[in-house]
Amino acid sequence: MGVLDHIINFFTITTNTTHKKKSMQTVEIKVKMDCDGCERRVKNSVKYMKGVKTVEVNRKQSKVTVNGYVDPNRVLNRIKSTGKRAEFWPYVPYNVVYYPHAPQAYDKRAPAGMVKNVPQAQLPPNATEEEKFAYLFSDDNPSACSIM
Repeated sequence: MGVLDHIINFFTITTNTTHKKKSMQTVEIKVKMDCDGCERRVKNSVKYMKGVKTVEVNRKQSKVTVNGYVDPNRVLNRIKSTGKRAEFWPYVPYNVVYYPHAPQAYDKRAPAGMVKNVPQAQLPPNATEEEKFAYLFSDDNPSACSIM
């Protein structure tokens, strides 16, 4: 900062209202879209929101990805205002989950290679390092070491 910046700070009026700057986020939402019109309506509903940088729509996966300085709940509500049923993206890749065959984790409508992210499919937080490493070579893990 130069001398001029310090002088300007003395003469500016400061207010006590501080705005919390939003961080750059990626919001993924599951929306059932049947046609080009549905896809266009969903895309246009969030494209002009303040802070949105990019909007990607994948109709085959029923997925909308929004990047920008936005609030995820506001994006979800804006998509719901189009009349479509929407929810946050509930799926994760099956090789990230410790127990992909746990009850309620498998969803036949999920995209290929994805399962629902449910607490039953996660390793307990108090699991020891040995259990975590044993899972890497387990027969239950489809991405386990193939040397064995």
